[in-house]
Amino acid sequence: MKTIKKIKAGMKGTKKLVQEYGDKLICVRYRYDYERKRKLKTIELIIDEGALVSNSSKIPMNKIMQLKVKYGEINMGKLIRAAGGRWNRKEKVWELPYSEVLALGLENRIVQKGEKSV
Repeated sequence: MKTIKKIKAGMKGTKKLVQEYGDKLICVRYRYDYERKRKLKTIELIIDEGALVSNSSKIPMNKIMQLKVKYGEINMGKLIRAAGGRWNRKEKVWELPYSEVLALGLENRIVQKGEKSV
């Protein structure tokens, strides 16, 4: 099936459909189905509308997180390094992608903004 033409609501060729569906009409598409030898006219409608709620608290999985590890926790440092973590000398924290932090169960070691790591 191939779309031949797409017309936005309100343009020439959509007047009758705009009268019927009003503001809910988005566009009209004309399609050809070569296998069945048919011309099709389809419409796109809004069937539900609501407020957009962004999930700003969701952390991207590739975000680099800073982890606090106490001096002397050698095994923890080795574990983080094996997962691809790097030591940040300036901040004195381990840095690791959030996906790896979750995989290792180290969420409780994430350094929060404004928190001192040591």
